[in-house]
Amino acid sequence: MRNIYDYTLDELAQQFSPTYRAKQIYSWLYHRYIDDFDLMSNVSKELRTTLKESFSTQCVTILKIEHSIDGSKKYLFGTRDGHSYEAVLLQMREEQSGEKASEARYTICLSSQIGCRVGCAFCYTGKGGFVRNLSAGEIVAQVVHIKRDNGFAPQKGLNIVFMGMGEPLDNFDNVVRAITILSSKDGLSIAPRRQTISTSGIAPRIEQLGKLNLGVQLALSLHAVNDVLRSKLVPMNRSYNIREVLDVLRQFPFDSRKRLLFEYIMIKDVNDDLASAKELVRLLNGFKAKVNLILFNPHEGSSFARPNAESVRKFQEFLLSRGLLCLRKSLGLDISAACGQLREKNVRAQAQL
Repeated sequence: MRNIYDYTLDELAQQFSPTYRAKQIYSWLYHRYIDDFDLMSNVSKELRTTLKESFSTQCVTILKIEHSIDGSKKYLFGTRDGHSYEAVLLQMREEQSGEKASEARYTICLSSQIGCRVGCAFCYTGKGGFVRNLSAGEIVAQVVHIKRDNGFAPQKGLNIVFMGMGEPLDNFDNVVRAITILSSKDGLSIAPRRQTISTSGIAPRIEQLGKLNLGVQLALSLHAVNDVLRSKLVPMNRSYNIREVLDVLRQFPFDSRKRLLFEYIMIKDVNDDLASAKELVRLLNGFKAKVNLILFNPHEGSSFARPNAESVRKFQEFLLSRGLLCLRKSLGLDISAACGQLREKNVRAQAQL
């Protein structure tokens, strides 16, 4: 049975006559978060029967939720074919005149694959190997479930980051379709400029995404300042090295009001020294850049360690002193913080049954 969340509004309109029925269905799905066709009261009985016979709204279910003391939540979703994947709701309060904003802002970190092919040395997701791509509907359903679970109003502003399990550009077509569905003004209405795709650096796909000119933001998982180290940490670098990826990024159509985000996971005695900080400043010269310093989250089986606070402080202060906007904020450290950790716990528990 077809997952109704896989369909764009235009595609759904082609299924029904008159076409305004598609907008009614979209409103039930994405404004009221209703996943029972029988409750769509302004839809005819005949159409509701057709919907039940042709489409499913139950392709994804919430298996587990972990709550953090900082307000973040990690969700484990289950699929119809018995697999699982994660998403995270991050609560982020903005500082205003030295005081916290009255209303919390939220970012949803989405997965695009079950597992991952890239195999980054520090990443827990890749330890379980690659299973399959998520469909567009399985990506979109993460947002619908999270909004419903938290009672968010349809107009509630959210940011979306494709930074969960998987390499988004390795699932290019489904991620692009999901962005189209997420940004529909008749649906979830999350503007493309509020959606960010994080990539390990698939240069041809970055170029392809740029040509589509969707209006989304881009983040590069850089993590190292030379090809020798980056190839060890991010195997993708062997195919598309730092220079090649940066050259493609220079051609990407960015929103002039935004900055290109570079993610840099800090690992003790690997890439947390001042020499690396200096080289990072040199590499990013000419970019309107923002660096997100991510402290490594230790997990089972990893030989890497979290950097000490003094090293992080010096690294960050050097970047700031050279005019490079730099963020350092870790959320959800008490809830299976490493990406893929909650899924792995569930997989192991199931294996023991």
